[in-house]
Amino acid sequence: MSDWNDKVKRLLKSELVRRGISNADLADMLQSIGIEETKSSIDSKISRGSFSAAFLLQCLTVIGCQKIEIEEYGKQLNILAEPQTDYNLKNN
Repeated sequence: MSDWNDKVKRLLKSELVRRGISNADLADMLQSIGIEETKSSIDSKISRGSFSAAFLLQCLTVIGCQKIEIEEYGKQLNILAEPQTDYNLKNN
């Protein structure tokens, strides 16, 4: 498996775990926006780590992830969704 596939796989898995969402739950959530995936197909895609950017965005959207941070430290690239920071929200 390529290093890139491993990074995106870990990103999606960590966001699902953080929110307590199973792959079966994710299949139901995707279905609510018209994306037909089964638990088995999601298991397979995440296990391989080779899925489309569209699938990643669909998953992150339905689970409520709104930000992704990409940082480079030396030669190591870190990809984080929903960083653990407080945001300054402007009141309109």
